[in-house]
Amino acid sequence: MEQLVSQIEGYKSEMSSFIANDEKQVEEFRIKYLGTKGIVKAIMGEMKNVAADQKKQAGQLLNEFRLFTENLYETLKQAASGTEVAAAGTDLSLPGDPAPLGSRHPITLMRNRIVSIFQRLGFAVAEGPEIEDDWHNFGALNLPAHHPARDMQDTFYIQQNPDWVLRTHTSSVQIREMEKGKLPIRMLMPGRVYRNETVSARSHCFFHQVEGLYIDENVSFADLKQTLYFFVKEMYGKDVKVRFRPSYFPFTEPSAEMDVTCMICGGSGCNICKKTGWVEILGCGMVHPNVLTNCGIDPNKYSGFAFGLGIERPAMLKYDVNDLRLFSENDIRFLRQFTAAT
Repeated sequence: MEQLVSQIEGYKSEMSSFIANDEKQVEEFRIKYLGTKGIVKAIMGEMKNVAADQKKQAGQLLNEFRLFTENLYETLKQAASGTEVAAAGTDLSLPGDPAPLGSRHPITLMRNRIVSIFQRLGFAVAEGPEIEDDWHNFGALNLPAHHPARDMQDTFYIQQNPDWVLRTHTSSVQIREMEKGKLPIRMLMPGRVYRNETVSARSHCFFHQVEGLYIDENVSFADLKQTLYFFVKEMYGKDVKVRFRPSYFPFTEPSAEMDVTCMICGGSGCNICKKTGWVEILGCGMVHPNVLTNCGIDPNKYSGFAFGLGIERPAMLKYDVNDLRLFSENDIRFLRQFTAAT
């Protein structure tokens, strides 16, 4: 047994000093030590000369020696392969070619920016399905069947089942959140919506929205206005001008639309602001008591406000884009202008 240990240590020392500068020398190593007539196979045959009570210990020793030799062979082979590449003229010390980084889509940038502003006010994010049933898209929002206000939204109906639609707003997610009954609610609902509209520089058949909902006791219209003032100042700067106009939405009462100064033309008038100098960026209002009742919330105890804005229009103002269609054409020349830091 002692003789076997001495032999193995001698071979390990010999192999550790072996230098292989090319694949030919690596092959010589393999033949000498791992070949069919190599040293490893020969020394494994020494097991027959080991005493019976020492065979287990000898077997472990021989297996370790075989693994040591195989690992050294793989190391020499990889080193020789790198040497061959270097000899061919490649400097392996040079850094690799950098992979080009893409950029985020401007709609994604704007969505993330809007969400981050409202998150500072404590709003969390909720999402829902884009194919929605009539109740969540219309009925629960105080829009019963045959209500004339349904004509305000040109809807894509599912042909096989007209009770299902491509959602026309993310207000359906508000209904789903209110139905959970976990009050108070302070949520944002971003997502893609669909309306059967003519595609132009100002409108598209699909676009993106972010809607907000706040339900609690003693919520007032003043809370709504201060929330939106904060958002606009953070989004467009302290000098932006804002105005509220009375409006009508079936799911809020009272209702309003909020305009900001057109930043494309500086208020002088252009095709984006319809020559008025103002751009409407969102609709808002106090949640209608009927909507609260439809969702199982007591309107005598709770009140709340809701607002909704498209993402494309703020993005057009922020990035000076004069045609909404550019956002969906996937023109790489247009998209390269935007980075994650924008």
